[in-house]
Amino acid sequence: MTREPLRRSGGPSRPARFPVRRPLRLPTLPRRGLPLRPAAPVDWATQRPTWRDASPAVIAAALKRATARPSGNWYVLGPSERIRPGRAHGRTVAGTEVVAWRDEAGRLTAGPGACPHLGAPLKDSPVHCGRLVCHWHGLALDGRGGAGWEPYPVHDDGVLAWVRLDAAGGEEPLERPVVPERPARDASLCAVTEAEGVCEPEDVVANRLDPWHGAWFHPYSFTGLTVLQAPGTGPEPSDPAEDRFTVQVTFRVASRGAVPVRAVFTAPEPRTVVMRITEGEGVSSVVETHATPLGEDERGRPRTVVTEAVLATSDRPGFALARAAAPLLRPLVRRTAARLWRDDLAYAERRWQLRSTGRFPG
Repeated sequence: MTREPLRRSGGPSRPARFPVRRPLRLPTLPRRGLPLRPAAPVDWATQRPTWRDASPAVIAAALKRATARPSGNWYVLGPSERIRPGRAHGRTVAGTEVVAWRDEAGRLTAGPGACPHLGAPLKDSPVHCGRLVCHWHGLALDGRGGAGWEPYPVHDDGVLAWVRLDAAGGEEPLERPVVPERPARDASLCAVTEAEGVCEPEDVVANRLDPWHGAWFHPYSFTGLTVLQAPGTGPEPSDPAEDRFTVQVTFRVASRGAVPVRAVFTAPEPRTVVMRITEGEGVSSVVETHATPLGEDERGRPRTVVTEAVLATSDRPGFALARAAAPLLRPLVRRTAARLWRDDLAYAERRWQLRSTGRFPG
């Protein structure tokens, strides 16, 4: 039996399709005064249950639509700042060994991670004058190809480094990855966090397309979470803006502070979910969650790395001080994200475990 989609948590249901709707009119959140509000204590067990609202059919349909969108065979290789001049960076992506480095001009280069001569691991080789020099026999690679080694297409958006693997992706290639709209890099505080788990990218995406779990699974970070609008269970809507989850939630900051916001979750490509703040403090700030398949571990289980980029911005005059203090604030942002993903990877790993053994509900 098909469950009907939810438009508003606890509200009336609509047919399982994407009807033409009037613009959703929601009360606005105040943005005056101090950004932090007092955080009232919440009795976790007495929260309103959300399991009836978190329709498996709605989540599954949103996941199906997301995984059907083109990626152009682009995969996140890692944070841009991790690939530093003078040093090679290696990672297995979708079962493909990849090595990346920067040339003398700082441009990103990537290609097969095994030396074409005798298979040396190029991630362990030094970079000299912008060229990667194999530490076994001295074969020098400058990123233009040759000697049986050909580079992969790459893209560096200043936050994340991407690599295009056409053989692994099997899609029609795109010239650039599907990078969501972001606040200006020089006007935002950026922090990138990575975490690995035993699951597949779809399990990570499914976790992000279930906003109803937030206040129950992460009470230390979220409270008062209400899903105001959710998509239906039909095919791709005629208006892509309809394929989103609109959430009102209060973020907990420290033990006594809170920031109420309204946010929208969308999935622009198969391995990415974006949360964008649309009302409240930090309008236009985004949290990008990218799931990159690595390959199988020694037990034949799939491993996926989550790369989460937070780009926070604000029109408050004092935000310039926050950007100036970015080196001090980034570790705090990363620590918060790592704590959330410790829990969310447990969710994704459990989902994969149930799917792989045929025990997943539905």
